Amino acid sequence: MATGRYAEHLEDLITEFSRMPGIGRKSAERLAFYILKSSPDVSKRLSGAIMEAKARISYCEICNNISESRACSICMDGKRDKGSLCVVEEPKDVLAIERSQVYNGLYHVLLGALSPLDGIGPEELKIEDLLKRVKSNSLKEVIIATDLDSEGESTALYLSKALKQFSVKITRLAHGIPVGANLEYTDQATMAKAIEGRTSI
Repeated sequence: MATGRYAEHLEDLITEFSRMPGIGRKSAERLAFYILKSSPDVSKRLSGAIMEAKARISYCEICNNISESRACSICMDGKRDKGSLCVVEEPKDVLAIERSQVYNGLYHVLLGALSPLDGIGPEELKIEDLLKRVKSNSLKEVIIATDLDSEGESTALYLSKALKQFSVKITRLAHGIPVGANLEYTDQATMAKAIEGRTSI
């Protein structure tokens, strides 16, 4: 008699895929069936890549960007502008800004955004580490580059208030990026305009 479910191990695979952000049941099924249809080498390469990434990649001890060593390549680059610090939500946002090729300062990754409904408050983010960095370094500007959705805007407002205690210029990404947009999906030219047109807050 039909149960409306696949075989146990296939269901397990679909369940694991569906746990990933942005992956619904249908997408999880497509991925699972792709794995089943592919050669054993494909599965070995995929599982090997996952295990290697988990074993070798961690967070930079300075900025929280992803790194294969204690400090990421950006923090270790002596040619970067040490007077400018760009605050972003996720490591993927660092790459989005780097692609614009108009910013040459340092970064601080919060590893998320404020979202009270999801139980994410200031303590769950790397905000205290940010304040310590600003206090202990001779920074001229802190650029708040959180997303322009509701969580990102709330985070930007919180950070701007928390940073007011320091003698540092605080700016926010401005022109070019539509309200509600995520940085990772912003094209290179638009990102460049947003960085160049940032405004004080």
